[in-house]
Amino acid sequence: MTQTAIACTVMRGGTSKGLYFMVSDLPADVGLRDAVLLAAMGSPDARQIDGMGGAHPLTSKIAVVGPSTHPDTDVDYLFLQAVVDEARIDAGQNCGNLLAGVGPFAIEQGLVPADEGQTSVRINMLNANSLAVAMVQTPGGRVRYDGEARIDGVPGTAAPIPIDFLDVAGSTCGALLPTGNARDLVDGIEVTCIDNGMPVVVMRASDFGKSGYESPEDLEADADLKARVEAIRLKVGPMMNLGDVTKKTVPKMCLVAPAQYGGAISTRNFIPHRVHEAIGVFGAVSVATSCVTPGSIGAEVAGIADVEAVSELEIEHPTGFFTVAMDVSLDQGAVTVKRSALLRTARRLMRGEVYVPASLWGGL
Repeated sequence: MTQTAIACTVMRGGTSKGLYFMVSDLPADVGLRDAVLLAAMGSPDARQIDGMGGAHPLTSKIAVVGPSTHPDTDVDYLFLQAVVDEARIDAGQNCGNLLAGVGPFAIEQGLVPADEGQTSVRINMLNANSLAVAMVQTPGGRVRYDGEARIDGVPGTAAPIPIDFLDVAGSTCGALLPTGNARDLVDGIEVTCIDNGMPVVVMRASDFGKSGYESPEDLEADADLKARVEAIRLKVGPMMNLGDVTKKTVPKMCLVAPAQYGGAISTRNFIPHRVHEAIGVFGAVSVATSCVTPGSIGAEVAGIADVEAVSELEIEHPTGFFTVAMDVSLDQGAVTVKRSALLRTARRLMRGEVYVPASLWGGL
């Protein structure tokens, strides 16, 4: 036998796509596991032609799911980013898009029994040691994928999967405002460093000579812009308690501008070296939080008069809107996020086996 077969499900989660594995089907050794996953994805190669990756960060993602190790949740979820053109697996961030598929996957795999009508799946997000609750439609005890929910960046409609985040503020950096400030000055640019589920650096697009409404392709083609953004990212990494971020996929870098289409704010997101065609789930939550954080760049640009009256924010991105439901309070100018939630959809695309060379791993 020259190849090893590994049980695998391919799912679209939100506006991303990835491979979903049971933790029990992968090597326990992290180094070997990562080598196996790189082979499954076809990294490193710009086209990922010899694997299942889609030659883009948004389609080179992995969810590893298993029985919960947390007393108050149903399943564990580990997100892994397979870097497209490097032999590297990054576990340094959450992914709220693949998170949308974790509930359906867990039910399909028998980790969570399906209730009649709707099933609550409590998820232990291992990357940041935080919790989420996904509500999955299960009429007749089976996962329903078709429905009327629509999310920008995905064609058609699907069954809604509302997700509540219970304790994501500061989950990666240790504090909602990891530098202790609502804004800092880095390389002559005012920035807001914030972490409400995803470390994000919020910056005015105008400070870079941009409108903030450019296409992702136009921004990616601007080598000088990318160099300036990356220089700031490398400097704020230690400031955000992330250390040297040269080889990390966080923090994300977000250029913001006044909303164009009735939302709260317009965004263009570096993730960190490609520009997102939309915006990531946790990235949207962090940007929305900056809009209600007094003194931040996001709050200045959004210009919300009464943040405590906010129930949801529409975050504009290149292909539409991302709605974030929020419940916040202010105490002497400091914001506390009591609840953040959003709506995603997911769809199972394929279930079967993915193959890797047996010379790499002979299987369990």
